[in-house]
Amino acid sequence: MTGLLNVLVGVVMGLNLVALAGGRLPLLIRTVAVQGVLLGLMPLILEHESPDWKLAAVAVATVAGKGLLIPSLLLRALRVARIDREVEPLLGFVPSLLLGALGTLAAVVLTEFLPLRAEHAATLLVPGALASVLTGFILLAGRVKALSQVCGYLVLENGIYLFGLLLLGSTPLLVESGILLDVTVGVFVIGIIVDRIQRTFDSLDTRRLTVLRE
Repeated sequence: MTGLLNVLVGVVMGLNLVALAGGRLPLLIRTVAVQGVLLGLMPLILEHESPDWKLAAVAVATVAGKGLLIPSLLLRALRVARIDREVEPLLGFVPSLLLGALGTLAAVVLTEFLPLRAEHAATLLVPGALASVLTGFILLAGRVKALSQVCGYLVLENGIYLFGLLLLGSTPLLVESGILLDVTVGVFVIGIIVDRIQRTFDSLDTRRLTVLRE
């Protein structure tokens, strides 16, 4: 099943590049949603020899939360805000894509020098995690629309989730449920901030926050 796992992680890494390549916010949100579904399936693949109903429940919750609930809330916020594109990012789309591609390649190369256990060295979990964390940081730092930055936070958290899968054998329920709780709370808090920005400035451009004064 390692081959199937590597295929899924490879698709996640490819979706990172899709997220960096363009400015259409609906596509960005749907890209994050597909990542969420794939991440939810990975624990079941890793533990195929000893299926656990608790692990299955967490996997279902991950797919429902990351793949359905959170993206649907973001798409709803997008409709309310009446925006469709990231027009003037701080870091252009082509430089973002090149940086993400180089970071992904560097993550794969770096993993070869890390002292990983044999079962972990045979998978793409570590390079996928490093590449996703880097992609999240690029979206957070290089985009100006609040919804783009929320998606950056989600991609960043997806990288942390992949790291957590390395501990699946010892603390499966704690790792998965803890990460899912963190991302859910974080997105709801950010959603409140997005709503306040929209109401105050009639825009989701976070650069408008620089005009705030005491």
